[in-house]
Amino acid sequence: MAKVGLFYGTDTGNTERVAKKVKELVEAKIGSGEVDLLEIYKKTKDDMAKYDLLVLGMPTWYDGELQGDWESYISEMEQIDFTSKKVAFFGLGDQYGYASYFCDALGLFAELVEKKGGKLIGLTNVTGYEHDFSKAQRGEQFVGLCLDTDNQDDLTEQRTAQWVEQIVGEFGL
Repeated sequence: MAKVGLFYGTDTGNTERVAKKVKELVEAKIGSGEVDLLEIYKKTKDDMAKYDLLVLGMPTWYDGELQGDWESYISEMEQIDFTSKKVAFFGLGDQYGYASYFCDALGLFAELVEKKGGKLIGLTNVTGYEHDFSKAQRGEQFVGLCLDTDNQDDLTEQRTAQWVEQIVGEFGL
């Protein structure tokens, strides 16, 4: 079985908390030790390129700003050939305070992965969210799991569990 590389960037610890929960839930389904949890800080393209199954977690700050470690990683990511890789995204944002930029980081990175040949998995429905616009939205779907731990934290656990069930299937695990 192929290992899953779960990369995340965090400043406040919220994305790290969700990343750890995703790892726990995935490993409950496929076996302990099958997910490598890696903070994106100081990682190189080679660290990510060795995985064919990827989960990428990132927050969106303020008016669509990227988390600093992910912003620094863009040049590394542009050098990765994502052909034959399946990539699932999850992100955190504030759908009320920054309603026009909700989880924009996912949209930016999803576009980069697709441009480099990757296959997106784990798309989710926008029903139940109250944002105005998101670069992560395509029609009635987000390019991954969008979470708002500021305003809808009571839905985080349920949304995460459903999404993990979905991605495990889409990964073919």
